[in-house]
Amino acid sequence: MTADLPSPVRLRQATMSLITLLGGVSLAVIPAATVSISSRLFSRPEQGIIAVAVMVATFAGQLTFAVVLESRLSSAATERRVVFPLWLAGLALLAALVIAVNPTNPVVLCVGLPLLIAALEVGRGVSVAERLDVREIWASVAVGLGALGGVTAAFAGQQWALIPLVAGIAGATIVRCLPVSHRASRPDPAVMGWVVADTAITGVIYPLLNTMILALLGPGDAVLFTAIATVSGLLAIPLNFMRLRLLKAHSRLDIAVSGGAVLAAVVVLVVLERTGALGLIFGGVWTNSAVLLPLVLACGWRAASLATTIPFAALRRMGEARLLTGLRAAVSLMAFALAAIGLALHDLSAVFLGLLVAELVSAVVYELARRRRLRVAERLAVAAQ
Repeated sequence: MTADLPSPVRLRQATMSLITLLGGVSLAVIPAATVSISSRLFSRPEQGIIAVAVMVATFAGQLTFAVVLESRLSSAATERRVVFPLWLAGLALLAALVIAVNPTNPVVLCVGLPLLIAALEVGRGVSVAERLDVREIWASVAVGLGALGGVTAAFAGQQWALIPLVAGIAGATIVRCLPVSHRASRPDPAVMGWVVADTAITGVIYPLLNTMILALLGPGDAVLFTAIATVSGLLAIPLNFMRLRLLKAHSRLDIAVSGGAVLAAVVVLVVLERTGALGLIFGGVWTNSAVLLPLVLACGWRAASLATTIPFAALRRMGEARLLTGLRAAVSLMAFALAAIGLALHDLSAVFLGLLVAELVSAVVYELARRRRLRVAERLAVAAQ
């Protein structure tokens, strides 16, 4: 698609894509900042509950994303346009206000997190899909500064450390809900049903798994699982960026940019771990554990999504929502079973290894399904001649 464009235009698109992709760090730092701040504000049992709440909030964000964005981007018979809904912006701003008024109440934080994460997921998704790069840069700066201010205040022992965090989210939400010239497409109801179903089936695995870790291994391992999953989520930034762009149209440029960013993110995480920076951020739950091996496996799990995303997005563009729901259900059950084996061994490394193996198998399954769908389309085209 981009190969026919003049070189200066392609260069500018690549530069803006890279800047917008890097802005995704702001989305990944919110769960990490929340865990970091809570480790200094709340007791260990409360930290365990908040760690599970972070996973639940991520799941809620994925579901909202599926309803608002992915269902429209997967409706092949429409223009596939998306906007940031004002009702979600209003709920997120209300949640930010309530948390700012009650910054030391863990229950308020747990209740408000799903609304804040959902607004972040959808707001960034709209900006990436519709190439609203300039506003996304400002929104990312607001989130990043808020997270930095919150973590710094927590290091200083301030009880109001959550206020800068939610203020940054509120600022980004306001920027992302500014008016646009287009209107959202109406999603195909059948497509929406299948998209939401497969998102729910896939996304519920991780909060359920972390709840089991909290119950069986205790709050320390639950916090550590969330911390490692959140840190390795840095790799999910370019992967989610690529997925959004590929849902609109196949682009070798975006694949190349995203692949390079994944490799760079792995290097950054290894450096941060070896220098002790991650231990400083997450405190004793990180420094008192052997985290290098589970972190490497978690990074491998995330990076393997690179091979999964390309055929997945291709099937989405073909309108194969029903097929994908069945495939995702099968591979999600496999992922949960393999991770549960690791949990039975009381070993977080084994849990992440199970997730990695399941992701690699998923890539093969999706690619085989894509090729089969293309062969069917070719036979139909020949028969129609």
